[in-house]
Amino acid sequence: MNTNKNTLITIVGPTAIGKTALSIKLANYFNASIISCDSRQFYKEMTIGTAVPEIEELAAAKHYFIQDRSIFNDYNVGEFERDTLKKLDSLFKENPVQVMVGGSGLYVDAVLKGLDYFPEVDSKIRENLTKQLEEQGIEPLQKQLKELDPETYNIIALDNPHRIMRALEICIGSGTPYSTFKNKPKKARNFTNIIIGLNADRPIIYDRINLRVDIMIENGLLEEAQKLHQYKALNALQTVGYRELFSYFEGEFTKEFAVSEIKKNTRRFAKRQLTWFKRNKDTLWFDYQTDIKEIIAAIYDKINAI
Repeated sequence: MNTNKNTLITIVGPTAIGKTALSIKLANYFNASIISCDSRQFYKEMTIGTAVPEIEELAAAKHYFIQDRSIFNDYNVGEFERDTLKKLDSLFKENPVQVMVGGSGLYVDAVLKGLDYFPEVDSKIRENLTKQLEEQGIEPLQKQLKELDPETYNIIALDNPHRIMRALEICIGSGTPYSTFKNKPKKARNFTNIIIGLNADRPIIYDRINLRVDIMIENGLLEEAQKLHQYKALNALQTVGYRELFSYFEGEFTKEFAVSEIKKNTRRFAKRQLTWFKRNKDTLWFDYQTDIKEIIAAIYDKINAI
């Protein structure tokens, strides 16, 4: 292995597939730290519903960007890109191999490839979209995005109103699909990427998701969501696992239906994650039960080939 080259090993895949466990094994093997790339694990008030690593897991390797800020402090992908690149510059001075893990595709791409440039648009467009969301719900916005930019519609988090409105305001304000501004040449990174993807047959993924949700409920997700209910309008809480329980607290759902909706929406989220991550043809995909030795061997082969 050529240890003179800065290398970032990034672990991606659908939720509940085992990314955290693999990241710790690789971090320990390479004596590396772990950059968390989960856009909801940033927030210290959200623990159970975001599947933050257990105390023992956090102690097993040095982690960054986990519960390091409050839901009351806005934090966006651009800030994460800036902060992560700064942290990596520091970490690479200690060790040329570092690990990043997470299921937030946009945040992963921001670190590995850089953010895309989007034109400024009239703020009234966002105001109109927000009003439409409040009065009609998210479905008309989803339909409008499908008409204006089907490519973005097929990969975006359709249950995230903020991302849908962001894409729509660019489509409307520029008269050009949001997707056409993406994947333009970016500033080169000072590290090499090795992307490891974990996957499984869909029934296995769904079973793992359903089990994880049941465990979250047993571990106190209802109580955690109840404490956060009064802040439900915050961007951080526009999240599967919390929104459904807020509807339960407000009498719109029964508890049983809310839990079933969490499972259903998490399964849909996992499907979108795979769609996003499989766009990158350089990802090395492995079954979630693959022996760690096989994955490490593939990483060595990739590094030595660079």
